[in-house]
Amino acid sequence: MHQSSAAHLAACWVTGDERSRESPAPAEAQMQAGAEGGGRVSRCCWKCSVTQLKKIFWGVAVVLGVCSSWSGSTQLAKLTFKKFDAPFTLTWFATNWNFLFFPLYYLGHVFKSAEKQSPKQRYRECCRFFGDNGLTLKVFFTKAAPFGVLWTLTNYLYLHAIKKINTTDVSVLFCCNKAFVFLLSWIVLRDRFMGVRIVAAIFAIAGIVMMTYADGFHSHSVIGIALVVGSASMSALYKVLFKLLLGSAKFGEAALFLSVLAVFNVLFVTCIPVILYFTKVEYWSSFAVVPWGNLCGFSILLLTFNILLNFGIAITYPTLISLGIVLSVPVNAVVDHYTSEIVFNSVRVIAIVIIGLGFLLLLLPEEWDVWVIKLLTRLKVRKKEEIPEGNGDITSGLPNKSRRTRPSMSSFAH
Repeated sequence: MHQSSAAHLAACWVTGDERSRESPAPAEAQMQAGAEGGGRVSRCCWKCSVTQLKKIFWGVAVVLGVCSSWSGSTQLAKLTFKKFDAPFTLTWFATNWNFLFFPLYYLGHVFKSAEKQSPKQRYRECCRFFGDNGLTLKVFFTKAAPFGVLWTLTNYLYLHAIKKINTTDVSVLFCCNKAFVFLLSWIVLRDRFMGVRIVAAIFAIAGIVMMTYADGFHSHSVIGIALVVGSASMSALYKVLFKLLLGSAKFGEAALFLSVLAVFNVLFVTCIPVILYFTKVEYWSSFAVVPWGNLCGFSILLLTFNILLNFGIAITYPTLISLGIVLSVPVNAVVDHYTSEIVFNSVRVIAIVIIGLGFLLLLLPEEWDVWVIKLLTRLKVRKKEEIPEGNGDITSGLPNKSRRTRPSMSSFAH
């Protein structure tokens, strides 16, 4: 723009044909300026669209990863219990793999970060998440140990429920944890009240009751449903307490925290599988009969699921990640249909649909109603502008023609 102004000033000193030849006419100058501005806008829109396409592409990949890892771990756990009936030992074994979170994060930091730090420096920086003094013994017992207990209970109750009922019911009932998170956040954290989320919570509760009724209130199914609802409640309590006591965490801080949970598991939970083994509650004849392939496979799938769940927001939208969890329900349903004697009666199907709908309602952003009102207003404005065009009135001559060719301003109101 500065160059075109200087050319215009120099052209003022030229007379006659030279001025007309060297200085552009006002209309031409406006066209050039418009072309330059339009080029910049188009380039900006192109960059934005490419960025959004990349996020959507990675989002699809993460959704497939979350869905496959979650449903895969659920099915593999069901298969493992046919040979190795020890849900708490499996929980303990899989939780130990959480120790890999921080090393894996540090490898990513080395490859991606411009300013590389030593492992000790990165550890100390991430320890600030726990307070000014870092990860002290007091902080370990007050801020890490409670979450270690909740983590163990969540996974143990979920795995124990898989022994009692089919994986479809377990996976769909666990989706209720999002409704429990909303209710606890509304009560404890004083989060904003949203009517649509209350409706979603009602759907979740209604789905739980209908799921219980689907099998005729048998003791076996009622215990299994109670276990998975307890698991969803522990998961919700974990998330709400984390936000209340620790706030939000960066990627490195979250990785360190999950690795600390593995340390807590090794130091203080190891005694429980040992006690269960010697009391023959969870007993196996020899270590040779333990299906180590299934145990390691389940642990790797669960680790992958938690990595995608915690760090997937770096490359895509959080809503897409959550969709992967609910999409695991139809995957488990298809597998159960061919591998078990599950009966998809009308009550069970309605319960699955209601809980899934409640889960999707909870994914709506807080400003969803404002967005809907804006969209409806924009559609009304566009419809009003299209009415004169549809009448074909040509009596007004040129003014009507200019009105027809003028672009709708609503299309630029972003």
